[in-house]
Amino acid sequence: MKTDAVFKRAFNDATALISALQKGQALPSENDLGSRLNVSRTTVRKILAVLEERGVVGRGGRQRFVRSANAASMRFPDAETVPMSEQVEKRFLHWMLRDNTRPGTSINELELARQFGVATTGIREFLNRFQRFGLIEKRPNAGWLFKGFTASFALDLFEIREMFELRSAMTFASLPSDSLLWQKLDALRAEHVSLLEDLDQRYHDFSDLDSRFHRLINSAAPNRFIEDFFDIITLIFHYHYQWNKQDERQRNEIAIREHLTYIDALRTRNSSIVELACRAHLASAKMTLMRSTSRTMPAASRTLNEIDA
Repeated sequence: MKTDAVFKRAFNDATALISALQKGQALPSENDLGSRLNVSRTTVRKILAVLEERGVVGRGGRQRFVRSANAASMRFPDAETVPMSEQVEKRFLHWMLRDNTRPGTSINELELARQFGVATTGIREFLNRFQRFGLIEKRPNAGWLFKGFTASFALDLFEIREMFELRSAMTFASLPSDSLLWQKLDALRAEHVSLLEDLDQRYHDFSDLDSRFHRLINSAAPNRFIEDFFDIITLIFHYHYQWNKQDERQRNEIAIREHLTYIDALRTRNSSIVELACRAHLASAKMTLMRSTSRTMPAASRTLNEIDA
């Protein structure tokens, strides 16, 4: 059995799908499962083989059916379903937010690897993706320099985000009612409501929730090129403007309420309502971003060791 994060995530999604079926009910075809789980038929077959071995799924001729209702108990821990690249991204972005990282900050990949508990190759691969966009510059001896952003750069990237997310939102709204993405959307809605109820204490938690929400929307219309841009989009739109802490709680509350409106719009499956909610939220995000990039940011020359001190 494969133990990679993609397999484990798909396995967990498969158990959720099977748990919604009745004992003895036929499973969808391999092609249908692959589409719902967003994985290849090869991965689907490996998942089904494990479920058959554990007695959750049975086979009658060429048709598979639900044999046991215990699928949910076999889920992998959620932490094991997150690819290492996403773990590095999340930790790196949290590090930037926590330490108020400014243009001119020195980054040492060895120190980051130690802090994050990952191999230096993972850090290097992540930083290389930013280097292509001119946001980070490679220095000798495993050193990097965070160069920051410009308003022009942010606007160019925003155009890509706006076009793609609107397309993804429309695709999301047209998903079949039994798609697992609807279940994930409901779970994220509950997280938004919970955060809103305890916002005074937890408003910093919105950054991660924001990123996961937009990733979910974009997953409805997978595109390998846009996926490569998403780390940059996340860094700019979900972290850069937070260097100004003065109205962070207020901004986050507004964004949470916009997300809830956006989610409810998706649930209507009405394309006009979805487009209105999507454009309204992105316009708000753009305004916040441009207010941030219009401010003069003092350059910093802190090293990672100075940050830790």
